[in-house]
Amino acid sequence: MNDSADDGVYVGNAGKDAALDRGWLLGHFKDPGDPRHSEAVEIKWGVHPRGEERARWVEGEERTALLVLVSGRFRVELPGRSVVLAEQGDYVVWGRGTDHSWYAEEDSVLLTVRWPSVPGYAVPDATA
Repeated sequence: MNDSADDGVYVGNAGKDAALDRGWLLGHFKDPGDPRHSEAVEIKWGVHPRGEERARWVEGEERTALLVLVSGRFRVELPGRSVVLAEQGDYVVWGRGTDHSWYAEEDSVLLTVRWPSVPGYAVPDATA
């Protein structure tokens, strides 16, 4: 269904497009001519099977983040507390500098919005 016309409009499917870029639909990492390119914000369609967890905590986060549960049950670990997103639409927001991790208690789909979109910033994976 990808429709990337020259009119500055992109039409796609989050589930299909997300598979092409680790879930990320919009951000600085898209080509500058792509309507999905943004220096201001990043958006992710995250599909996580039951039992999947972040390989390691994110430390020294440089962005603010919003996670919205679309389906499933998802736990976000923050310093000193756990937040369980259990009902469609449940969400959590944290600011810059907030360490975090997560665990999919059930098969889960989340929409993540992070800002700003930081070029060259990437969280090292567990093998780094």
